[in-house]
Amino acid sequence: MTPEVVRHSVAMLLGAGNESPAEVLTLDILSRRGKTIRPKTLNQKRYVDAIDANTIVFGIGPAGTGKTYLAMAKAVHALQTKQVTRIILTRPAVEAGERLGFLPGTLSEKIDPYLRPLYDALYDMMDPELIPKLMTAGVIEVAPLAYMRGRTLNDAFIVLDEAQNTTAEQMKMFLTRLGFGSKVVVTGDVTQIDLPGGAKSGLRAAVDILEDIDDIHIAELTSVDVVRHRLVSEIVEAYARSEEPGSGMNRAARRASGARGRR
Repeated sequence: MTPEVVRHSVAMLLGAGNESPAEVLTLDILSRRGKTIRPKTLNQKRYVDAIDANTIVFGIGPAGTGKTYLAMAKAVHALQTKQVTRIILTRPAVEAGERLGFLPGTLSEKIDPYLRPLYDALYDMMDPELIPKLMTAGVIEVAPLAYMRGRTLNDAFIVLDEAQNTTAEQMKMFLTRLGFGSKVVVTGDVTQIDLPGGAKSGLRAAVDILEDIDDIHIAELTSVDVVRHRLVSEIVEAYARSEEPGSGMNRAARRASGARGRR
């Protein structure tokens, strides 16, 4: 048992949930070449359960909580078990501090880096030789969000990643692409919005508007659910504290106190 598993197990035992660590850590989603993908925290298990039980699920949480990776694992499992006939993975092409127009290459070459994390996860879950064939056949599609406009997506498992960088109009456009026999998972981190000009995030708006509709579920993950390096969880918590009202004054007071102590 790794230190990470011990840490998450202790967190579950100390939490308010009824599920035992064994129930969470033995829920297999997908297996490939001896590697099994499964939830590692209670909130991750509840997120996965919500995907099974609902047509549309919003997975909201900080970096490293597995919200996109688990959604993609569920998509691959749904394809392999013939619950759907195709997978569609999409992201808005919004740059964090960069302008696409200033980058070299064709439009496809400019957009590819923004979609690369989705490709990386796919290759981690499926036979690398099979993926290009499935993409050529249209069974797997990885595309910018703008390519969804005007379509009806039937019999598909659709994952919208980085949804905090959609506008309200883009989010409405995306959600209304839903067709028969399809499932949608929308993932995002509302603390990492890259929209220009202070535009309101479509993810924030959608959660406020849709939270009371049946068959739509809002799953929230926190720093407790971070499954990367232990420091990532602490970094997420530190940034969250820094954004609390009065945090700047608190830091200034601590620095002043430290300076007096050194005199």
